[in-house]
Amino acid sequence: MNPKTRVVVIITFSFILSFCAYKYTDKWSDFKPYLPSICKTFNSRLVENSTSNPDPQNQISEKLSLQDWFLPSNKVELRTKTPWNAPILWEGTFNRTYLEEYYRNNPVTIGLTVFALGKYLDKYLEKFLASADKYFMPGHKVIYYVMVDDHSKLPYIEYGTSRFLKPRVVAKEARWQDVSMMRMKTLADMLQDFIKDEVDYVFCMDVDMDFRAPYGVETLGELVAQAQAWFMNSPNTEFTYERRPESKAYIEMGQGDFYYHAAVFGGTPSRVLDLVRSCYAGIMEDKKNNIEAVWHDESHLNKYFLEHKPTLILSPEYCWDYKIHTEMEHVKLAWAMKDYAEVRDNV
Repeated sequence: MNPKTRVVVIITFSFILSFCAYKYTDKWSDFKPYLPSICKTFNSRLVENSTSNPDPQNQISEKLSLQDWFLPSNKVELRTKTPWNAPILWEGTFNRTYLEEYYRNNPVTIGLTVFALGKYLDKYLEKFLASADKYFMPGHKVIYYVMVDDHSKLPYIEYGTSRFLKPRVVAKEARWQDVSMMRMKTLADMLQDFIKDEVDYVFCMDVDMDFRAPYGVETLGELVAQAQAWFMNSPNTEFTYERRPESKAYIEMGQGDFYYHAAVFGGTPSRVLDLVRSCYAGIMEDKKNNIEAVWHDESHLNKYFLEHKPTLILSPEYCWDYKIHTEMEHVKLAWAMKDYAEVRDNV
């Protein structure tokens, strides 16, 4: 019996006992001194019973521990932990049944933000949202925060149970680079103004992708980063970090743990808010100094994760590019095949 239930039982028992004593005895004042002792004995019996016969459902509801659901020994051939002992998630390294049971007893709301502006709205949003409705956090409450520049072009989708759409019209920047960078400002404003009060976790994703398999609660964490598929097995000297010291995104040669993909990041609202604020501050400082990081917001995101280690890293299964090869198993989310000249006003 969990502590809250035990308190309710004790209070109820005390009330019944008091009522009986008042109703059926003439000397309530004689009985009253014994009441605390009786309640104490009753409580100790409850505690003893709870300890000797633990309720598995209540146990799983109290706290989620990494050792309860993370199974790195199942994939010894893969890199499954970081130097700071954060899990690197692959299919087979997590106990899906345990996690689903935990989140059934501890319901959460997950936010998913996506920007679809200009030609990206026309070409990618419908498939992204339709596939998300099927595979993103199945069985859990999800709020889609969709930023568009033309509300009339929002695709009609019949969303499933506990799925909610919250569209928002934003201005489209002239350059795709600025669209990518300035989303950090929009995300910071939205997280601060209302998202932090509506969800327990939030993911920020690019629209030119689609879900291929369940992308579930195993991905929830305090600060979640996506390992970039092209660099997963490369040394950090090959990472395309910003190498110019003049930029706030600068990372010195030889430093760096992973190359992180800005197409996917997430975590608790407070941690994601800190991330996007930091990236935006770096972007604006670079603008003042007339410099632009080599990979724009992604360069600043990599600098942030170097200084603020992720608590969970998603393997390339969670954001795969089939241009690498088509034999990848267990792909949850995949890049769309695209021609940048077709969707970008400036390449």
